[in-house]
Amino acid sequence: MAKAKKTTESLEKQLFKAADKLRNNIDAAEYKHVVLGLIFLKYISDSFSELYNQLIEDGFDAEDRDEYLAENVFYVPKEARWDFLLANAKSPEIGVLLDTAMDTIESENSQLKGVLPKVYAKENLDKAALGGLLDIIGNIALGDTASKSADVLGHVFEYFLGEFALKEGQKGGQFYTPKSVVTLLVEMLEPYKGRVMDPCCGSGGMFVQSEKFVEEHQGKITDISIYGQESNQTTWRLCKMNLSIRGIDSSMVKWNTEGSFLKNELKDARVDYILANPPFNVSDWSGELLAEDGRWKYGTPPPGNANYAWLQHFLFHLAPQGRAGVVLSKGALTTTSNGEDLLRKNMVDAGTVECIVNLPEKLFLNTGIPACLWFLRKEGSSTARPNEVLFIDARDKGHLVSRKLRDFSEEDIASISEVYHKWRKGDDSYEDVAGFCKSATIEEVKELDYVLTPGRYVGLAEEEDDFNFEERFGELKTKLDSMIEKESKLNTRISSSLSKILYGHE
Repeated sequence: MAKAKKTTESLEKQLFKAADKLRNNIDAAEYKHVVLGLIFLKYISDSFSELYNQLIEDGFDAEDRDEYLAENVFYVPKEARWDFLLANAKSPEIGVLLDTAMDTIESENSQLKGVLPKVYAKENLDKAALGGLLDIIGNIALGDTASKSADVLGHVFEYFLGEFALKEGQKGGQFYTPKSVVTLLVEMLEPYKGRVMDPCCGSGGMFVQSEKFVEEHQGKITDISIYGQESNQTTWRLCKMNLSIRGIDSSMVKWNTEGSFLKNELKDARVDYILANPPFNVSDWSGELLAEDGRWKYGTPPPGNANYAWLQHFLFHLAPQGRAGVVLSKGALTTTSNGEDLLRKNMVDAGTVECIVNLPEKLFLNTGIPACLWFLRKEGSSTARPNEVLFIDARDKGHLVSRKLRDFSEEDIASISEVYHKWRKGDDSYEDVAGFCKSATIEEVKELDYVLTPGRYVGLAEEEDDFNFEERFGELKTKLDSMIEKESKLNTRISSSLSKILYGHE
């Protein structure tokens, strides 16, 4: 088993090294779609070819599109099949042929319409490197039965998404949530059955892990339905491809440029689970246009920060017994800016805040801002602990995989999720553990002015690394700007008064 893992890792790295040669004349964002588009094409071509050969062997019409529809396999037209493209890999027209292939696949498979990249004919793309990448990808199986069983493509896709996020820095991290963080959310929420939503779904990692969770626990994939929205079109395309290669229905994953706040594509959906990693501390979310929105049950979020808009958006979409697991900036646990502390108070008093998990630093590729997990429940939902909030301080969990990046082990994830499950079920075996977890009453939270930092409750003093310069600087700058504005108005008044006084003495 260990040997197989080593081979897979070697394959992933080999592919990425080859793909990296394409990056000379194109930016990282474009390069990402060039490479992942080819991998997707190889996958569906492998899957098609296997069924094609089987149909011929069994004496059926291998060009009958209905045969592929019946087996949930994408039909691939002749000019888009991998053997045809590979035969023309050294042709100067390979870029045009690949764009044509993507067009024909979309025309034959409606769920892929508008999803696949058509960027291969661009002049800035090195055709020799492109042909070389086709050769390398052509040597590996991605979509046949054996490869599907081993989830070779899933491993490759996840590896590439992570590497692209690393190379793109903050921008790349927008579409990628670290797998261990997603796994922790999924293990805590346990979405065995029902509707799963991510209103800022990125490349679809939350959905993929939810499906994997069901499979690993002998559930039925058909018992899960997914709902998603994404404002970045290229990221939405990544999501659609990511779900398609795993046979996950993405028909309810929507895109528009306005985003979930201004144009909620799923406004009528009430779901059983929400898993989300919204962008932290967004200041330009058009809050001034939505002051009277019906989603703000616990108070109007400030126009300068979307954190509490996201939290209330999630609560709005929960079914009566629904729950949400959300990644958020840790500043939201303590902020008193622009009335956010009142929103937090209202949510706690209403019983919507179920659990807070303090995360260690360096988990995320795209930000150094300290993060935490919020677990929310619908107001009025039945629960074993209606007047309590569970606080978990997981800052000492995880291990460094590089100087700048930390990861959770399976043991870390199990230790956090097990405590949560015992607590939530009202299990008598649950116990507060000093320095790690504490079940606090809402009255105790009130006594601490509704500050939700787990360290305040579990018995650890706030550590120095809790101080985040970026967040603190932003808060201070906002206050400074306000003071400068007041000073300017005051100076104007003083100048006017002095003029009147001077004029009166003339």
